[in-house]
Amino acid sequence: MSSAVFIAGPASWNSIIVLDRLPEPEPHMQFAQASWDTLGGTSAGKALSLTALGVPATLYALAADDDHGSRVRSALASAGVETVWGQTEATERHVNLMTAAGGRVSLYLSAPSASALPPPREVRSAMAQAEIVVLDLAEEPRRLLPLAEAAGRPVWVDVHDYDGAAAYHRPFLAAADAVFCNADRLADPVEFLRSRVAAGASLAVCTLGAEGAVAVDEAEEVHRVDAVPADVVDTNGAGDGFFAGVLAARLAGAPLDRALRAGAEAAAVVLGSRHLHPLLDAVL
Repeated sequence: MSSAVFIAGPASWNSIIVLDRLPEPEPHMQFAQASWDTLGGTSAGKALSLTALGVPATLYALAADDDHGSRVRSALASAGVETVWGQTEATERHVNLMTAAGGRVSLYLSAPSASALPPPREVRSAMAQAEIVVLDLAEEPRRLLPLAEAAGRPVWVDVHDYDGAAAYHRPFLAAADAVFCNADRLADPVEFLRSRVAAGASLAVCTLGAEGAVAVDEAEEVHRVDAVPADVVDTNGAGDGFFAGVLAARLAGAPLDRALRAGAEAAAVVLGSRHLHPLLDAVL
């Protein structure tokens, strides 16, 4: 198995519930505007977008031998994503409460812990052969950090709504050659990006929702890109699409400004689907 990108992290089965506003912290009743079940997981989203962009990618995720695990595996296989599966007791599941503006509360119904078994041989092989290793925030990728270091491949991480202080994220940040995040909990996104470059990352990127994204390169130069206009159906997976677009463009040798534009374009594609990527529209 040889892929340009190896990705380890969550693939889940999610229930999406769209509300006119996120619930207030008190007993009350609300009516859903829409609801559906779909594939979820940040690593699954990245793998789908990379596959659609023609980048060979291998996804390593955990799933149980249960109905939800069967749905996850089937959806990714039908979409053409190359996968390696590890075993877990229960497939990851979420209920995502969403608003049309992109507000979200994710309720975790189950989340796999790290496997007690050694990483599958295919995982070690795929990591060693990949040009880029992507490790997303979860227990199983966390235990792969030493293997990624031993493989000597650039490591890209996505710390999502990191607040700049949470301890769980630190091992991922310490290993990262490229850091992605969003601005939801950062007081000063550019200062955080500069701090990651100063710590040794060659690239740090923060998505800003409808305002696009900002990046700092290894020379500490700031780059910005506007969001690409889109008819928004669902915002789940847009950040993963952006990540994949930037990664694909960088693998192809694009300069950073062009890569950021490619990320914005890939995110716009995802926004037009109620699933993690339009590749799933015919599948689910």
